[in-house]
Amino acid sequence: MHARLFLLPLLGGVLVPAALSAKTLSDPAPVFAPLTLPDAPNVYRSGSGLPGPQYWQNRTDYTIRSRIDTQAHVLHGSETITYTNNSPEALDVLWVQLEQNLYRQDSRASFWGKFPSGGHSSGMEIEHVSIVQGGREVDVTPLVSDTRMQLRLPRMLDSRGVAFVKIDWHYTIPGEWGGRTAVTPSREGEIYEIAQWYPRLSVYDDRAGWNTLPYLGQEFYLEYGNFDYSVTVPWNFTLVGSGALLNPEQTLTATERSRLAQAAQSDSRVMIRTIDDVTDPKSHLKQSGEVTWHYVMRNSRDVAFTASPAFLWDAARINLPPVVPWANYHAVPRLAMSVYPREGIGPHGWDRSTEYVKHAIEYFSSQWYEYPWPNAINLGGHGAGMEYPGMVFDGMSDRDPQLFWITTHELGHDWFPMIVGSDERRNPFMDEGFNTFIDAYASDHFHNGEFAPKRDPEFAPKTGNPAQDIVPVLTDPGAPNLMTGADEISEKYRHSVTYFKGAYGLKLLREQILGPVRFDAAFRRYIAVWAYHHPSPSDFFRLMSSEAGEDLSWFWRGWYFTNAAPDYAVGAVEQHGNDPVSVQVFNYGTLPLPVVLRVEYQDGTVVDRRIPTEAWRQTSDLKVTFEPHGAVKAVTLDPDHVIPDIDRADNRK
Repeated sequence: MHARLFLLPLLGGVLVPAALSAKTLSDPAPVFAPLTLPDAPNVYRSGSGLPGPQYWQNRTDYTIRSRIDTQAHVLHGSETITYTNNSPEALDVLWVQLEQNLYRQDSRASFWGKFPSGGHSSGMEIEHVSIVQGGREVDVTPLVSDTRMQLRLPRMLDSRGVAFVKIDWHYTIPGEWGGRTAVTPSREGEIYEIAQWYPRLSVYDDRAGWNTLPYLGQEFYLEYGNFDYSVTVPWNFTLVGSGALLNPEQTLTATERSRLAQAAQSDSRVMIRTIDDVTDPKSHLKQSGEVTWHYVMRNSRDVAFTASPAFLWDAARINLPPVVPWANYHAVPRLAMSVYPREGIGPHGWDRSTEYVKHAIEYFSSQWYEYPWPNAINLGGHGAGMEYPGMVFDGMSDRDPQLFWITTHELGHDWFPMIVGSDERRNPFMDEGFNTFIDAYASDHFHNGEFAPKRDPEFAPKTGNPAQDIVPVLTDPGAPNLMTGADEISEKYRHSVTYFKGAYGLKLLREQILGPVRFDAAFRRYIAVWAYHHPSPSDFFRLMSSEAGEDLSWFWRGWYFTNAAPDYAVGAVEQHGNDPVSVQVFNYGTLPLPVVLRVEYQDGTVVDRRIPTEAWRQTSDLKVTFEPHGAVKAVTLDPDHVIPDIDRADNRK
């Protein structure tokens, strides 16, 4: 134990002892010891954090034809998956994800205690599977295990080989209890929120081979490819989905197409379908039967859609260059869109949704990486708060500021993990933490901080000051560390650790350790080189250290692999006449963040000295000198409260 003696100045510069207390000084050796990251550099992933010279990943392209039976609430589908094996290994099997099996009564998730929350279905019913290799089509008997399905290939799929997988399937769409994918009632009709809706190839990568963790209701890990999908629904439904609509002439009225063209030139929202349109059966292109909506999306890991007779629909332009939606098509303007029922209408509700969508896409594009897809859509439905490429599912009852925060957060997922395709199930901080980080700055940026600071369950929930609100997490012996997988983090810690701590770590790195100039350049580089790829935590740690020019091992170990925290204290303040002032600073913490030491003099002079992390490499008892300016009035560590010092009682004297 180390006894601390505080000396307080009295009249004439005489110093007397203050209260004594005891804490253990930090041992620098383990704090600054070399850090071995989980994944060693190799030909696939380099020591600089960049993809290695032989980096590879497989590819999945989907053609999907589907129909919703709205009487039975059943979705029928038929798909062809073009699977390209870019790995150096020959494959004997393919693994497919069947997330709808989450809702089976005997699913593993049903014993997990979180999903499903109120009902069961028979899950994904596989009707037929065949595989085409070398021009020969062979029927395959699938082996279904919970939310996974194994398909044994008729013959080995060599490196650079291509197989075509054909699957016919159907499932009963869950009610509101489905959460992320559901049928939700509204005044003018049911809202279909359709996600995790087609059999999806699992990822085969250089880190784990086949990634076949069962779906327990948490996160996803998916390959990239092109999507060509169509959905047939009743004539009076409006259907909006990820990507671009290829057949507007067969699905939209001339009025709706004209309004969309107007929206492409407008920075404020244009109503595509009004409440009067919703209540007027003649506002649709057809008056009976069914309509097929044909969508496409390039270079994506997933698609989702929503359909309902109840939708109001508005849109505004996104100020980014036009984008080509599909091969042999002309470039189209980008649109921010919102679809929602009557229940969402209101000046503090969904009337402003498209404004929030537009801001999020434009801000994240300018700050980090340009948004790649034609449209960005916000759905007001059940309120699951869930993200998909180009589309997010939010709540019809959300209002400011909650609607702004949830919209911005879910759209931020277009960058993490929709563009930067990390493994959300194993490394959720690279998904929720990174996204919450960029969200916090978006709150500051919007309308000069109209909804700032971000203060919700995801970030700084009590005071809005993360340095203060994170302390209970850092001092909780039961809190998991950030390297914990999504399925291993209890609901008690899901937001406070994965979201909040994950985001605040990057904020500390940007504002307190590297500075915005170095951090932003390195983080943009990370996004650019790993866009549409699969980075690991080791890749991120290495790239940020390399690009920023800083050995950050102490920070990675402390913040990500443990729950280390800073704990500084002001010790003796010595002042003799006109000699320099000497201030003793103790380090009792295990996360030596840079810290400002401020001396205030009686004459009003204020002097700050920034103590760098390196000061603590060999000692935890430091003396800092200041030029004299007369009598000292006060000495303070971290005067602006920007680091999460877990005991601030001894930071000032």
